[in-house]
Amino acid sequence: MSCVHVLRAARAALTGIPKEGLGEERSSRWRGQRIVRVGEAWHVGVLLLTDEGVLATGEILRAADPGRRGYAAESARERAARRQMALRGGFREGDVVHVGWSVIDVAAVDAGGVSGPLALQDGVPMVRWSGSSYRPLGTYLQEQIDLKTGR
Repeated sequence: MSCVHVLRAARAALTGIPKEGLGEERSSRWRGQRIVRVGEAWHVGVLLLTDEGVLATGEILRAADPGRRGYAAESARERAARRQMALRGGFREGDVVHVGWSVIDVAAVDAGGVSGPLALQDGVPMVRWSGSSYRPLGTYLQEQIDLKTGR
């Protein structure tokens, strides 16, 4: 079964399950730095499925106002600033936002190549999910969907 068919079946199984926001960083003189919504996708493990495509996950954050907090680590301060950038960009408080994702070329995978975490091995679509370990994409997606649906 091709990668396209496996992904189509996954999208059908995800119907009715809420999608999460896709964001991109933008900067302007008047609005400053922000993360704006550029789409939505189902988050299934290392992949983001849109209605037509598939993306490799990047940074995942939740839009939030940092309020007045002290941070022990600079990394915590930076993460809080990024959550606030999502609020400034139009996401609602608490929305999950995916930033830094990359487009996967499904046609290249079906032609025998590799794109992002997807590859075709012996005619079977595979996903790299832990280091350099690959497993069948269909099985992986079914497990991720079962987690989302509580099956």
